[in-house]
Amino acid sequence: MDAAARKGVDLQVDSFEQSTHTAVEAAQAVGAEVGQIVKSLVFVALREAGSKAFLALVSGANTVDLDLLAAVLGEPRIRRATADEARRLTGFVIGGIPPFGHPQPLQTLMDRDLGRFETVWAAAGAPNAVFAVAPGVLRVLADATVADICRQPDAAPANASSESAASARASAGATDR
Repeated sequence: MDAAARKGVDLQVDSFEQSTHTAVEAAQAVGAEVGQIVKSLVFVALREAGSKAFLALVSGANTVDLDLLAAVLGEPRIRRATADEARRLTGFVIGGIPPFGHPQPLQTLMDRDLGRFETVWAAAGAPNAVFAVAPGVLRVLADATVADICRQPDAAPANASSESAASARASAGATDR
């Protein structure tokens, strides 16, 4: 958590023998609600001259709505990164991607829903390590913009561009927190 220390924030990393790879596993390990778990999800905007990566910090109870994400980013064509792309872009494997401290800065959006909690838990670089942080501090550390990028957990996707459908196509079974 050198990236946090450079900004004057001391974070304590908790490591577990069991996996914290998924939001459910992480919530069970720390004794928190699934909504308090931060999923660090990598997305790729497809452009004429290549692509650009983005990071979305999402409540474990929520699903990214690709239409909302694309609208907020001003990117008409966006998809979930594959597991290989996510590792190459962040330096970490899915399920362990921290919300900041990547080799290259990524424009980061943060699910507004995370702000309803006093404390949230995010991956600390390994699929069995997490740290607790206040959402406001997380926003600053990740240099994130808070936005409405998720659909409600009980809402059906607006169309086939939902995160779940895109994720299934793009990562062929890869899971992330």
